[in-house]
Amino acid sequence: VQLQAFGGGLVQAGGSLRLSCVLSERTFSTYALAWFRQSPGKEREFVAAISWSGRSTEYADSVKGRFTISRDDAKNLVYLQMNSLKFEDTAVYYCAADALYHGRRREEYDHWGQGTQVTVSS
Repeated sequence: VQLQAFGGGLVQAGGSLRLSCVLSERTFSTYALAWFRQSPGKEREFVAAISWSGRSTEYADSVKGRFTISRDDAKNLVYLQMNSLKFEDTAVYYCAADALYHGRRREEYDHWGQGTQVTVSS
């Protein structure tokens, strides 16, 4: 199982960005998916997760109301739409997948992408 995240970049505070992550797995729909992020000197933290069906989502308090996670099973893609970006959202964003777990504990996810950099200028 391989994941590849893309879509990061430089954006001004208040702007928007959409991250995408492709999962190279035929049974994409059987994986729960999540986004995490890591800033320099900090631990990797949970951002958002979506269940196998897509009907259940959860978010970190810091991004609730600004970020939206979604999935397209036909394209093997998971998205993270980020609006009203803040300087403190600057980080490397990672997508993760797991066939058995859906939630915010990073140690539970078996599969990880390589990360994409998001930089928000103030």
